[in-house]
Amino acid sequence: MRIALGLSYNGAAYEGWQSQPSGRTVQDHLERALGRFAGDGSGPLSTLCAGRTDSGVHGLMQVVHFDTEITRDDFSWVRGTNAHLPPDIAVQWARRVPDAFHARGSATARRYAYVLLESPVRPSVEAGRVGWVFKPLSLPAMQAAARHLVGEHDFTSFRASACQALSPVKHLRRIDIGRKGQPDGSAYWRFEFEANAFLHHMIRNLMGSLIAVGQGQHAPDWMAEVLAARSRDAASPTFSPHGLYFLGPVYSESWHLPARTAAFDWLP
Repeated sequence: MRIALGLSYNGAAYEGWQSQPSGRTVQDHLERALGRFAGDGSGPLSTLCAGRTDSGVHGLMQVVHFDTEITRDDFSWVRGTNAHLPPDIAVQWARRVPDAFHARGSATARRYAYVLLESPVRPSVEAGRVGWVFKPLSLPAMQAAARHLVGEHDFTSFRASACQALSPVKHLRRIDIGRKGQPDGSAYWRFEFEANAFLHHMIRNLMGSLIAVGQGQHAPDWMAEVLAARSRDAASPTFSPHGLYFLGPVYSESWHLPARTAAFDWLP
C-alpha cells in the first residue's frame, strides 16, 4: 500500500532535505524512524518528497509518500514514527493513498514563505527562524518590483549554478508581501511565493533582489531588467536561508489530503 505523510521541521540543524552520506538530513532521520517503527528488520523505508529544501530551510508541510506491506492505522504512523524522530521533526498527518498518487508528480504547485525581521538589532530568540535587515524597507517599491516577476518567465537570473532543473522557465503564480509593525518601530515582513515549481535557490535569490529594491538600491523596474538579462550576475546576492519556510505542495482536492498543519498558525 502507499502511504502519504505530512511533516514539519526546523531545518537549522540539518543539511537540507535530501539524503546525504553524512546521514544528517531530514530525509535520513525520517527514513530511519519509519524503519524502526515498521520493525520488519529491512532497515529504513525509502521516501519521495514533494519538494527538496536546502540546509537551514524549514518545512511546515513537507509531503512524502512511501510503499509498504505493513498495515498500521493512520494515526499509528504519526505517533509511532514521531517516537523515533528528534524533537525538531514531526509527522503531522498520515493517509493511505492510491498507488497513482505521487508526492512530487501529483503536485500542481508549491508554496513558500519568507519571514524577515526589519530592526536595528539582530534577532535573538528568532535566530535561525527569520532573515534580518536593519535598513527600512518600502512596501510599495517591493510590490511594484514583484509584479514584474509574476507569470511564466525564464528565471535564469535567479537560478543557482548547481541547479539541476531541466528548464529555467517557471510559472510564478503569486507573490504576496505583508508587514506587521511592532511598538519599537521594528517590523516582521512575510513574503509568500507560489509557483508550479522553483529552481535551486530561486526564492533566496528573489529575496535578495526584492530587498535591494525595498531599500532603495534600485528602482522597481530594475527587476524587469534582471529578469530579461537571464544571467545570475545581474541579480543581487543569495539571501539567508534562515527565514525560508516550505509551506507545502498544492494538490487536487480529489486526493483528500490536508492543505495545512498546525505549524502554519504560529508563523508571523
